[in-house]
Amino acid sequence: MNNIKNRFSIKDLENLTGIKAHTIRIWEKRYNLLEPQRTETNIRYYDLANFQKLLNISYLNENGYKISKIATTKADEIPKLVKEIATGNNVNSQAINDFKLSMLNFDQALFYKTYENLNKEKVFEDIFFDVFMPFLNDIGFLWQTDTISPAHEHFISALIRQKLLINIEKIQSQQTSTSNKTYVLYLPENEIHELGLMFINYKLISLGHHSIFLGPSIPIANLVDFQDNYEKVNYISYFSIKPERENLNTYLEEFDKIILKNSNSKLWVTGHIVNNMETETIPENIRTFKDLKTIIEAL
Repeated sequence: MNNIKNRFSIKDLENLTGIKAHTIRIWEKRYNLLEPQRTETNIRYYDLANFQKLLNISYLNENGYKISKIATTKADEIPKLVKEIATGNNVNSQAINDFKLSMLNFDQALFYKTYENLNKEKVFEDIFFDVFMPFLNDIGFLWQTDTISPAHEHFISALIRQKLLINIEKIQSQQTSTSNKTYVLYLPENEIHELGLMFINYKLISLGHHSIFLGPSIPIANLVDFQDNYEKVNYISYFSIKPERENLNTYLEEFDKIILKNSNSKLWVTGHIVNNMETETIPENIRTFKDLKTIIEAL
């Protein structure tokens, strides 16, 4: 239990819930919805119960409940109202909230329970796009603002990766390749964020394509052998942190020179590193995509 994050500043609450600190203070002072505590040095903080309550209050407010109404609702009735709404049409935001709690508490059981509830209503692709992708975007922001530690990110990413592997194995065991297209999926050197690339692998296999997944931190030179074994290869990569933006053009030019020149192969790249780059500077056999959905649509 010593590893669980159980003290939150008001800025932490703002980052975790999306509710502005000013609004939280109003809800606290005007409606007594939260009860901050103080350290021995008189610094205000909020405990885990306050964070969980704020998530529920925010969820009810987003679904039409006025704060004045919530303030008069008994504390033990608030989670029941949330559950009633979550069993209706709006399950995604509640699932994201539950995944946040799972991450902060290193609670595998809550992750599995939340996922299984989603899986009763949604196919895996919808879970990934509707819940995991927004959640992963939140994680990136929370990590950058020091609201969570790298341990939290690694914990929850490992669980999502586990679900990707299970679903990839499931379709691999049921299907054989029916396509003459060969895709090679890799991440550049020192790039380790592979969840998006893993989902592309999942989608390629489900479409019956021949997909070769290499994973993280692959030097360009290691891809040369594919040119000897396949007449045409569609390489796909996902740039989250590497190569750095200032080195991006150099990397793509090197890839074009070593791998693509005098071949029928091409490279597709997505990830926020390639967003807003000038496409006229990109070699003709390289194509960038603004996000995961657009590259999936092009498969």
